[in-house]
Amino acid sequence: MKNFFLAPSILSADFSRLGEDTKKVIDAGGDLIHFDVMDNHYVPNLTIGPMILESLRNYNITVPIDVHLMTNPVDNLVSKFAKSGATSIIFHPESTQHIEGTLQLIKEHGCKVGLAFNPTTSLNFLDYVIEKIDLILLMAVNPGFGNQIFLPSTFNKLREARKRIDTSSPNVLLQVDGGVKVENICEIALSGANVFVIGSGIFKYSNYSLIIQKIREELNNAHFRLIH
Repeated sequence: MKNFFLAPSILSADFSRLGEDTKKVIDAGGDLIHFDVMDNHYVPNLTIGPMILESLRNYNITVPIDVHLMTNPVDNLVSKFAKSGATSIIFHPESTQHIEGTLQLIKEHGCKVGLAFNPTTSLNFLDYVIEKIDLILLMAVNPGFGNQIFLPSTFNKLREARKRIDTSSPNVLLQVDGGVKVENICEIALSGANVFVIGSGIFKYSNYSLIIQKIREELNNAHFRLIH
């Protein structure tokens, strides 16, 4: 089966019992955790930092954790999140003065590196760095808040990113974030994504196992259609 990965976004989890809720969604079938960091500067919201990440690791959350930095600047946070247990660190090209320098810094701290693109950010940045990154994150909503509606323009952008990956760097993962849910995940997968960040599309349900099972069924459908 084509490798599809579910990345529950704990921005939508129950923060009064974050460790327990995170473990619950992993036990229900989540493959990795998406950890949104917002600074009330690059985006109009303020969320969580390295101490929360470290606390999740101390709670015995052992799956990969993608740290998505919606911050400006970026570089001064890299070492803190790497030491706290980040597997991958993802940043936006607009948030650093030297993209390649930030990529190298993340690698030096032992983390995989990702580049994130807002809905209106051109993929042309990839012309220079696609062979140096591990994943591409396409935002399907304007960053800063959860529970937004998936922007249809993302489908074309996914297809463009998939062509770039298949041509230049086939091991790069293509991740999509924002408005992903059981009703649209099949079409998103058919457009080229293989990592799906899902917040309220999982956490708003009381039975995580049931909704993740339904999501997997939609991904199985996408896999079938891709190979036939």
